[in-house]
Amino acid sequence: MFEVFVVVAAARTPARALRRDAGQPNPGRPVSDERDTLHRFLLERTAVRGEWVHLDDAWKALLERHDYPPVVRARLGEAYAAVALIAATLKFDGALILQITGSGPLHLLVVQATGSRALRGLARYRGEVPDGDLAEIFGDDARLVITLDPGAGRDRYQGVVELGGGSLSAALDRYFERSEQLPTRVWLAAGTERAAGLLLQGMPAADGTPTRPDSEDWIRATLLADTVAAEELLQLPAQALLLRLFHEERVRLLEGHVMRFACGCSRQKVEEMLRGLGADEVRATLAEEGRVEVTCEFCNARYRLDAIDAEALFASADPQPDVGSTRH
Repeated sequence: MFEVFVVVAAARTPARALRRDAGQPNPGRPVSDERDTLHRFLLERTAVRGEWVHLDDAWKALLERHDYPPVVRARLGEAYAAVALIAATLKFDGALILQITGSGPLHLLVVQATGSRALRGLARYRGEVPDGDLAEIFGDDARLVITLDPGAGRDRYQGVVELGGGSLSAALDRYFERSEQLPTRVWLAAGTERAAGLLLQGMPAADGTPTRPDSEDWIRATLLADTVAAEELLQLPAQALLLRLFHEERVRLLEGHVMRFACGCSRQKVEEMLRGLGADEVRATLAEEGRVEVTCEFCNARYRLDAIDAEALFASADPQPDVGSTRH
């Protein structure tokens, strides 16, 4: 019997009754009202947990800043949902970055999630991007890189694998097989209005022993999740999707968290970058262009400095004459 419990703070209360047709997408019915929300859920009596995410305004805010063709937009949206899901499995204050680089038409894709649930992303492409497998889109030499930057000057962790498989979900599954102690699978979808995803992860036992990927609970959970369609990921709210997939399980749905688009760029960071370039290079740009203009590739924010701004920028770095003190 399928049961959903919604956990808010420390309380656990039964969710509202679910209709049996809640697991069927209906084009005439409004899509999920859980906009820009991420939920954790537990398959009770098993060692499997999951994450579910819908990105709406957070996704549209990214698209408003860049005009991407459909194939690029789809891959970027899938990555956007993926980085939100993966970050939710970690406890950190810094940033998680998912990056794909290659020599193909779509030669760079970068998405980032922070510990405060802020997201941003971008893609770079050249020419027409084919609607094919990952090798056709990103190139045969493409690599998938996931970087955890804990911030505060602490060491980064980075995992790198060759990009392979017919989809980003498949590529991430391969990545987790090679780099994670806990078995992990993801299912992703993206449209013009929403990016969505589902993640399942095996939990360690009480003694810290990782869940085995050949365990009965894990195999059953992933076989059920494999039946999900992209349309269901995009349309169904969390409770309805969990009912559709795990109707014979006892599921505990935890309180949702709001996700948002936010860029970490600022004038201060731009000025620090220009100081790193050095006064000579900045002044040469001023002499040629009349001003220095820096555009953030993530959010398209523009930062402009004229000659007075530049001189003020380097004034504190220039050695000041030692006048000493004079007595009369």
